[in-house]
Amino acid sequence: MSKPTSELPARPPVVDRVEWERSRDALLALEKTETRAKDEASAARRRLPMVEVGEYVFDGADGPVSLFELFHGFRQLVVQHFMFEPEWTEGCPSCSNLADQIGPLVHLQAYDITVARISRAPIDRLLAYSARMGWEPRWVSSEHSPFNRDFGWTQDTGEVPGISVYLRDGDRVYQTYATTGRGVESLSSLTGYLDLAPFGRQEDWQDSPAGWPQQAPHQRNRRKDEYGAVPVSIASRPAR
Repeated sequence: MSKPTSELPARPPVVDRVEWERSRDALLALEKTETRAKDEASAARRRLPMVEVGEYVFDGADGPVSLFELFHGFRQLVVQHFMFEPEWTEGCPSCSNLADQIGPLVHLQAYDITVARISRAPIDRLLAYSARMGWEPRWVSSEHSPFNRDFGWTQDTGEVPGISVYLRDGDRVYQTYATTGRGVESLSSLTGYLDLAPFGRQEDWQDSPAGWPQQAPHQRNRRKDEYGAVPVSIASRPAR
């Protein structure tokens, strides 16, 4: 039997169903270890101590908004620290991608959680960008607040993206968690889908077989309304 031709620059080896199921079972054992490790980390996260947070006031759509008011009556608050510097006209593409992953807030609010965003750009610019993107969570500006500097979300080298979590007990606010870098990946369905696909994220830091399409991180990331306007070069697309 002749070997089937392929238009792909590289691909996984082709085996029969029995061999595929054997390999899949071996991977499943590793995935179960990964799941148990994640559960262990989540259990430890629930046992973290917390620290009380002082008064902070931000610029909101209708005037000053306190950190307490961002809870909107709920007891738990997740804040996205969105990179949007005062002189920028658009928000960070990667932060925008993460923001796109948040669905209707009612799903989180059923668990007594709500979501807000904090950035340093002027409030009018944040609101215009939020409307362009069609986002629901409240967005406030820390342009006139020391909040970003106090918590390290703005540094001398620029803005730092990430997530922080707060708990409200009466009228007192406590920080329970914060993460940045790859710590936010669990909130992104995009990375989840990419990690299931055979070529993965196609970024050069990943351990992939020889010949897999790879490039520097975030090269394909665009704001969701820019993919049509800015063609994405896909190295693995066969010539026609």
